Amino acid sequence: MTKFLEILHFEFVQRALISGIFIAVCCAVLGVFLVLRRYSLIGDGLAHVSFAGVGLGLMLGIYPLYVVVVLALLSSWLILHLSENSEIHGDAAIGLVSSVGVAGGVLLASVGEGFNVDLFSYLFGDILTVGKAETYAAILLSLIVMMVVYLFYHELFVLSYDEEYAHTLGIQTKRLSRVLLILTAITVVLGIRIVGTMLVSSLIIFPAVTALQLAESFGKVILTAAIIALISVVLGLCISIIADLPAGASIVMLNFAGFVIAFGIKRIVKG
Repeated sequence: MTKFLEILHFEFVQRALISGIFIAVCCAVLGVFLVLRRYSLIGDGLAHVSFAGVGLGLMLGIYPLYVVVVLALLSSWLILHLSENSEIHGDAAIGLVSSVGVAGGVLLASVGEGFNVDLFSYLFGDILTVGKAETYAAILLSLIVMMVVYLFYHELFVLSYDEEYAHTLGIQTKRLSRVLLILTAITVVLGIRIVGTMLVSSLIIFPAVTALQLAESFGKVILTAAIIALISVVLGLCISIIADLPAGASIVMLNFAGFVIAFGIKRIVKG
């Protein structure tokens, strides 16, 4: 712990901690709505699309995240469009988009052999290389997510549990769904710098499903998920620095451990 406190004086570690906390909280809060709506794998789908975007950006000599954010937004729109305007269900639409994303990423990686090392860092994340712009973007995104949740809390609550009932109440379900997916797409893009394209979906799923094991009311689930995400990032970064382990993988494994503990507690209480 002393080593971590000493290293915390470095600016790049402070940026990593701040951006990690804000992105993790965004993922956790959005994850609650996505899990309840059974769209939890959208993070995984957008992450796979991001893999292709990173490869394309590196091949063209453009900052990869600029390309990724465009592809992620287009893909989130396509997933929603397919699920709403065809007989293709949400999980199938996510599978279609993600498989194309992975295939595109593999093809680009095979063509551009010179950027494979850079591609690896985007696959598994490198939180300690997060820049000032990304940190500011993470803070701004978190504020926007919190504002949307605060302003549309009741609408999101109804939408998460029963979309048809929400529609009968006059709630603009399609518009609200699009807003959620746009925020999710941007969160996934920024999350790539924290844990990488292969692990970013875990930040969306784990805190949400863990909170659902522990909390009963909807508001408490959101709060619990955010706290779990915050703790996992702080402890994960601390462990990675002290034990010289990958930060992204450490954060994900802590989230998994938290879920196992919460699941066990729920079973004991019920038993």
